[in-house]
Amino acid sequence: AEANFIATKSSDLLSKWYGESEQQIARLFARARQVAPCVIFIDELDSLVPARGGGLGEPQATERVVNTILSEMDGLEELQSVVVIGATNRPNLIDPALLRPGRFDELVYVGVPDAPGRERILRIQTTKMPLDPDVDLAAIAARTERYTGADLEDVVRRAGLVALRTSLQAKTVTMANFEAALDDSRATVTPEMEAEYQTMSDKLKQQASAIQPLGFIAPGMLQGRGPKGED
Repeated sequence: AEANFIATKSSDLLSKWYGESEQQIARLFARARQVAPCVIFIDELDSLVPARGGGLGEPQATERVVNTILSEMDGLEELQSVVVIGATNRPNLIDPALLRPGRFDELVYVGVPDAPGRERILRIQTTKMPLDPDVDLAAIAARTERYTGADLEDVVRRAGLVALRTSLQAKTVTMANFEAALDDSRATVTPEMEAEYQTMSDKLKQQASAIQPLGFIAPGMLQGRGPKGED
């Protein structure tokens, strides 16, 4: 697409100093406008823009940060040729104002990878690892149902450590090393969590589709009227 890509996460933007978080966000969007077309990717979005109105103990910084994001995305200065993507595993904690049309209005649920996807992830993670010819990544993928990318990365790391513990002179990582790593690992996503995320995704999509754009024309205002004196 030949678009520039800026990746960041909430911890990079949030600061304990007054006003610094808002300045970081403003600089991020200013940079994106300068190099447009550009894609901004924000990880851990729920930490950056949590729902407001949590009570008297809610930090004032939360209100300022959310307002800054809102003004940058659809404020007076139009955001042209800049796409903003956010990632989170807790979408229910995001401020509802961010899910309205013109903001984060497209919700995409990314579930755990299937077997072919897990095999591709394993191939990427083992690109620089000397594998023994007996290593069957397809078989490993078949045994790692509901494993996330991070889980698979951990399996590969554990297999390498097992090989080193077996022999410091080990030249390759064997299937036996992966078997030992699998015995000592588990999927972080349970069937209950998977079902909960799917339900949450469906609910958020319904809420987003039910939201009507704000404006000065009320529903029915432009409908035709009957003869004079009739409603």
